[in-house]
Amino acid sequence: MKCPVCGNLVSKVIDSRPTDSEIRRRRECLSCGRRFTTFEVHETVPIIVIKKNGTKQIFDRNKILNGLDKACYKRSMITLKDMERIITEIEVDLRNSFKTEVHTSEIGRRVLEKLRDIDEVSYVRYASVYRNFNDIESFMQELSAMKKDND
Repeated sequence: MKCPVCGNLVSKVIDSRPTDSEIRRRRECLSCGRRFTTFEVHETVPIIVIKKNGTKQIFDRNKILNGLDKACYKRSMITLKDMERIITEIEVDLRNSFKTEVHTSEIGRRVLEKLRDIDEVSYVRYASVYRNFNDIESFMQELSAMKKDND
């Protein structure tokens, strides 16, 4: 790190403190002895979401949260904290896969996997939008598949 006083490139870290989105470091220049502070920020590559119609958008946690909120409406089994955890797990998995683009269908599938283990009613509500059931027959097939998996 370049010293802001003398321009020397060699310094030592005296103290490091992580904050929510960055790391604060106190440094000491090994040439002039002056101390200075630097802030390091984690650089993340944005995840691009490919929608059904082919358009692309930047990944937005709030869109998933809105969908989960509707699916979990009046369901006491799932709290806001649970919904945030689901979204965080999905986002971390996507980032760890090093994919820069992901289809909405992949995100929806991942949400359904998480919901199925927590609350079946919320799962069915979310699936009704995600899978775009057009009639009662396709809806009943999903319910039959769920019942078969549970047995």
